[in-house]
Amino acid sequence: MPIPVALAGLLQLLLAGMFVVMLVAYRPAGPRAQRAVDAEAARQGVDPQVLGEHGVRLEEGRWGFVVGYAIAAVLTVLAALNLTGSEIGRVSTWVVQPLVFLGVGYVTTIQVFAIPKTVSAFAKLDDPRARGLDIRAVLRAAAAALPSWYRPATVLRWLLATAGSLFVIGALTLPAAAGYFS
Repeated sequence: MPIPVALAGLLQLLLAGMFVVMLVAYRPAGPRAQRAVDAEAARQGVDPQVLGEHGVRLEEGRWGFVVGYAIAAVLTVLAALNLTGSEIGRVSTWVVQPLVFLGVGYVTTIQVFAIPKTVSAFAKLDDPRARGLDIRAVLRAAAAALPSWYRPATVLRWLLATAGSLFVIGALTLPAAAGYFS
């Protein structure tokens, strides 16, 4: 097996694994983070509903979990097909991996840069109920409710979805990879 194909499959499996591990961890941690955010807002004298009205929601809905596990499953299947030399896997990867780059890359970019984006958005609000809210303290409360490894894992997932996707696409176009697929 050519090294570019092995690395492409490994990156696909790593991204799939990151989805599964993070979703399993977020199931109990997300509601805990939401309670911490609500408590911090209330401590500051702001109705926690104000946060939700402005997009600060930390509990993942059922569809968020379904989509996350589906992405992990698709990446796992693609990796298996690529690692076994299936041309269907390589062609499917050329279709799916750009979607992963765009979709997952976009969502994870928002997650990686959530604090500065949220602080900036709240600074521009005209909502008098949100004035005086220390949104950084609210977001720190959320981060404290998540496992300590969650933030670095989010950054790693972002790197795998962006740079990793570009590498996978490129690796499977190399001449060394072409001869491997049947």
